[in-house]
Amino acid sequence: MQNMSSLYVLCLTFITLCFAACKDNENESIDVTFKVPAGWPAPVYNNPANPITEAGFKLGRKLFYDPQLSRDNTVSCGSCHQQFAAFANLDHKVSHGIDNLLGTRNAPPMFNLAWHPTFMWDGGVNHIEVMPLAPIGNPVEMDEQIDNVIAKLRADNEYRFMFKEAFGTDSINSQKMLLAFAQFMSLMVSANSKYDKVMDGQAIFSSEEASGYSFFKKHCNGCHTEPLMTNFTYRNNGLDNTFADLGRGLITQQPNDMGLFKVPSLRNIALSKPYMHDGRFQTLEACIEHYNSGIKSSATVDSLVASGIAISTQEKTALISFLNTLTDSTFITDKRFIEQ
Repeated sequence: MQNMSSLYVLCLTFITLCFAACKDNENESIDVTFKVPAGWPAPVYNNPANPITEAGFKLGRKLFYDPQLSRDNTVSCGSCHQQFAAFANLDHKVSHGIDNLLGTRNAPPMFNLAWHPTFMWDGGVNHIEVMPLAPIGNPVEMDEQIDNVIAKLRADNEYRFMFKEAFGTDSINSQKMLLAFAQFMSLMVSANSKYDKVMDGQAIFSSEEASGYSFFKKHCNGCHTEPLMTNFTYRNNGLDNTFADLGRGLITQQPNDMGLFKVPSLRNIALSKPYMHDGRFQTLEACIEHYNSGIKSSATVDSLVASGIAISTQEKTALISFLNTLTDSTFITDKRFIEQ
């Protein structure tokens, strides 16, 4: 009996210590300083009225991972944007929403959002502070009304406390919710890959990586422009000539925009398969081969790829080696972005 009692005390002590450690981790101060990496352009998003604070960032993080924002309380933003995949949806061709409904487009990765002038594959959202409204209201994603979301948050005592910490009042409304989201998302900066270290003079490419970088600068940099690895334009890269998805044309209704999609950043590309707006390619090899032999002619196909981009097997291997240098392991393991 004495041994059992001692064991009980030992277990109780262990559980207490673990709980205390968890609480200490929750209350641990985190760095929310927004820094523009050396050589990068100024960010598009710069709202002096919404400075990033620790309380605001933590509120945005909680909202990002909260399934209460969906109609049936089962799907959060984090459901389709997973940190280990650079906040893309690994191995899912298209987004999966409530009731296991499928979208029509691949969930893009989320990083360096403060530099984006528009959002979504078609640019249908033009400001980071309203971007969360699109998935929340999408009938095949979260399918919820914003009034219902706010009612749920107001009924939650923890949220009332967190809104007061972030904004000085426990009054909860959609504007404050979206400002907190923007604080969390704008701090998702990915700029610590091997490529970045090479550019900063802290590392060097292998000979194969350097060869791939040379090919990239000659054939890819026109759209996937350094250092963000995108120029945020809309292009038809020859995937289709029937335009089952109108892309940018769905927003503008202009003939010249039919079949155009936003140029994605190639940062963390090795982590965020499958690829293209509809997730049709499972490998980087397949993506590259598309530009070599798979371009489909159409009225809006981009002139940079209309004739294809010839690439040898050796060049393809080198290019993939370079693309792998764009992986930012620090970003995908950053504890600040983990669900608490």
